[in-house]
Amino acid sequence: MQLCVALDLPTKEENLTLVKELESHNDLWLKVGFRAFIRDGHSFLDEIKTVNPNFKIFLDLKLYDIPNTMADAAEEIAHMGVDMFNIHASAGKKAMKTVMLRLEKFKKRPLVLAVTALTSFDYHTFKEIYGADIEEKAKQFALQSYQAGLDGVVCSAYESGMIKHETDSTFLTLTPGIRPFGEKSDDQQRVADIKMAKEERVDIIVVGRPVYKASRPAETVEKILQAL
Repeated sequence: MQLCVALDLPTKEENLTLVKELESHNDLWLKVGFRAFIRDGHSFLDEIKTVNPNFKIFLDLKLYDIPNTMADAAEEIAHMGVDMFNIHASAGKKAMKTVMLRLEKFKKRPLVLAVTALTSFDYHTFKEIYGADIEEKAKQFALQSYQAGLDGVVCSAYESGMIKHETDSTFLTLTPGIRPFGEKSDDQQRVADIKMAKEERVDIIVVGRPVYKASRPAETVEKILQAL
């Protein structure tokens, strides 16, 4: 299991301070989401790699559009040199296949994950929007992602084991909203701790607030890595 730290702080300077505090950890993923990327752009990605070129960058933009537009965006992302990005599985199998076909030209392409169900959804709200239970749709979206040639999915720990069973043990599952040691869930609904993530065979856990709100983020990261 690998750790991905979310760079969700209010300013670029705060995010870079956090990155520099974690400089010695060569095996970390760092997640750059909407807020940071829209505000700080491509140059922010370069600044992260300047701190430590071994950091792996997960660009969390959740692409969702018509197939060709998604493929255009995916190609531009691949040119940026990030290590992983994500799209929405609910864009459909055709869109996912179009993205993967477009990326075939790259000798070293980023990993591509599909979002199944946002971890901010509770069961009632999800069914209200998608007309089905989370488990049912997560399984459907994961199978379609697998068949389309993606590398894995973004899901909660509650669906990870089931998705591995339905697809393949090497099909990646990345789980946001992890509260490593049972911290407050905040705006996440389907959260889990490290113990559950291990049991459900999650490949990459994403941790945000428990790290960047800690008084000593580097110590918290070390504690999480030891637990993994």
